[in-house]
Amino acid sequence: MKNYDKLIFELSVEGRTGFSLPDNRWEHRLPEIPEVLCRRSESGLPQVSEPDVVRHYTNLSSMNFGVDTGFYPLGSCTMKYNPKINEETASLPGFTSVHPLQPEETMQGTLQVCHELEKALCAVTGMAAFTLCPFAGAHGELTGLMIMRQYHMSRNDMKRTKVIVPDSAHGTNPASAAVCGLRVVQVRSTPDGTIDVEDLKPLLDDTVAGIMMTNPNTLGLFETEISRIADLVHGCGGLLYYDGANMNPLLGKVRPGDMGFDIMHLNLHKTFSTPHGGGGPGSGPVGVSAALWDYLPYPKVTADGDGKYHLMSGSHTAGRVSGFMGNFSVMVKALTYIMMLGNKNIRMAGPLAALNANYVKESLKDCYRLPIDRVCKHEFVFDGLADTSSGITALEIAKRLLDYGFHAPTIYFPLLFHQAIMIEPTETESKDTLDAFIEAMRNIAREAVSEPDILHDAPHGTPVRRSDETLAATRPVLRYRQVE
Repeated sequence: MKNYDKLIFELSVEGRTGFSLPDNRWEHRLPEIPEVLCRRSESGLPQVSEPDVVRHYTNLSSMNFGVDTGFYPLGSCTMKYNPKINEETASLPGFTSVHPLQPEETMQGTLQVCHELEKALCAVTGMAAFTLCPFAGAHGELTGLMIMRQYHMSRNDMKRTKVIVPDSAHGTNPASAAVCGLRVVQVRSTPDGTIDVEDLKPLLDDTVAGIMMTNPNTLGLFETEISRIADLVHGCGGLLYYDGANMNPLLGKVRPGDMGFDIMHLNLHKTFSTPHGGGGPGSGPVGVSAALWDYLPYPKVTADGDGKYHLMSGSHTAGRVSGFMGNFSVMVKALTYIMMLGNKNIRMAGPLAALNANYVKESLKDCYRLPIDRVCKHEFVFDGLADTSSGITALEIAKRLLDYGFHAPTIYFPLLFHQAIMIEPTETESKDTLDAFIEAMRNIAREAVSEPDILHDAPHGTPVRRSDETLAATRPVLRYRQVE
């Protein structure tokens, strides 16, 4: 192993330093550190030079795979390219230097960004108002369900504690409902992958708080019965919640508010181009219909007739769900993305995402099993290889794809198919990139039959080979040295 491949601790040499601190010029005028805060033992930090540190982290960064280095067909996550102007705008001093405890009159520009973004999101989704406070999609789901529950409780409709979730739903849907103290009831899908309306009907009664859906659904298929579902759920007094994780193919074409949804969240870090992964950055604004405006969490930005912006809350608010106003830098990037595209070009995002997905699907369906063969929206799901004679699994296909220079797609989700391979190209990838991906997938399908051992041992050329993922999750090694 080369020196710069080693862990930073392994490069440590006694007495070597990579920094220098000036002498204390203030002497006794500096306040003494309280004894309770003083370290009682050595920190154990590595002793390394500046070149060691720079080379170590530069080398680590080159080992990472991201949307700026290659194609990222991760289904259900919309990992599309992030225009660099978004980063430049979010890095402007007026945005990076603002403090959330400043008086309103000193941060009018910041509040204007929030207000303009809310107006844009309302226009795109058909909702009446948004809160920008939630930090991520799952946080948005929880916030939306809190609004749903607050709405029913404010009407003394206390027995509405049941939330209906499709069997194809994102895993966060039932988890968010459970965290909110609601009871989850599953509705089945039909063989064509959409909600079975006949299975839904018996579930609807006066205990239903609402239904959680995404449209297009997790299989990338549009729920054509959405108007009928909305009428049925509203007919029993329930609300419709829209999981906005799959909003990308609808941009500028179809609005959840027009479908009958009452509450929804958006993933700014997916649909509106901010890169995400590894736990952040994220932002999950929640929108509501006009009847639910008063239930939004606070603070909320409003504008008066004089062009001044203020923070306020509604009388039935679901409370505070985050510190201050959420992840502001992501909001700046999202607004930049929307303004750069404009009303005309934002309408192209959805159709291009659907075109790319259908192109890849049609090019590979002779090599990979396509359980539902119909036009998809932004993503689609294969169920393993068409030729299963070698026993190659979705995991082995995903690992081998890394050797071809592509990130692996989502596998084993949704749970409707045993060897699910979920692919989402997004609208930002060129035909050249898609053709290279298609060729790699076809090569893997051939290798699976003629040389299956190549897939069993893949990946072969990555910095880290195949690890024991179960052991890593259940018994992680979090320290360099064993602590006595």
